[in-house]
Amino acid sequence: MTEMFHYSFMLRALGAAILVGGLCSTIGVYIVLKRLSFIGVGISHSAFGGISLGFLLGLNPVATAIPFAMAVAMTIGVISRKGRVSEDVAIGILFATAMALGVIFVTLAPADNVDLFGYLFGSILAVSASDLWLIGILSFAVIGTVILFFKELFFLSFDEELAKVSGLPVEKLHYLLLCLIAVSVVISIKLVGIVLVSALLVVPAATAFQLTRSFKPMMLLSALLGMVSGVVGLIFSYEFDLPSGATIVLTATAIFILSLILSPRARGIRLR
Repeated sequence: MTEMFHYSFMLRALGAAILVGGLCSTIGVYIVLKRLSFIGVGISHSAFGGISLGFLLGLNPVATAIPFAMAVAMTIGVISRKGRVSEDVAIGILFATAMALGVIFVTLAPADNVDLFGYLFGSILAVSASDLWLIGILSFAVIGTVILFFKELFFLSFDEELAKVSGLPVEKLHYLLLCLIAVSVVISIKLVGIVLVSALLVVPAATAFQLTRSFKPMMLLSALLGMVSGVVGLIFSYEFDLPSGATIVLTATAIFILSLILSPRARGIRLR
């Protein structure tokens, strides 16, 4: 197993797995507590349109996918809060529209520039040094924002009405959270793929929710579980020649199943 650490591409993959695992799992805590899992799925699949736009324009797909995914996230937020349709309907419409645009963009893009398989199912072993730098910068930017607005986002997650009464800009904070989810989704797509990235957002956080009783330990444990899932999944992927994205998600799911067996919540303990 130690021979895998002799290859530079594996070291880059491990670094990316740690960064993305920690990032997604941290943001995932807010997704789990606010029951935004379906929004995570909608944003992750909608990012396909932004990635395809990058191929069409000959630009870095991440550069086009981030504003595209953020626009979709903000639109979901606006429609669900101010529109006349429910949140799940808004997600369904935008999800389908963005995917349809993606198909059109891919059809119009030069065929030799399109490498959709890696973005659909993940290609962590193809992470370059520049990709790793970009993932690192964006990850620290998102985590830095979470730290900066930690108290406000904490309040928003547990009691939005009380947060509004207390004078917090609830709507702006909600849109900020959606944008953080969008950025986290896009920078994770290269590793686990559009199809699986929503699981990386939810599963480690759901596991931590089962095992902890307060917010800060839940966030720290979620980040740790995300990083462990990334590293262990990557090792299994290398040892057994399996798709890395799928192996990382299955590792996280196995840990979640174990947490259900060991969970204090099975004994009636509630999150405080």
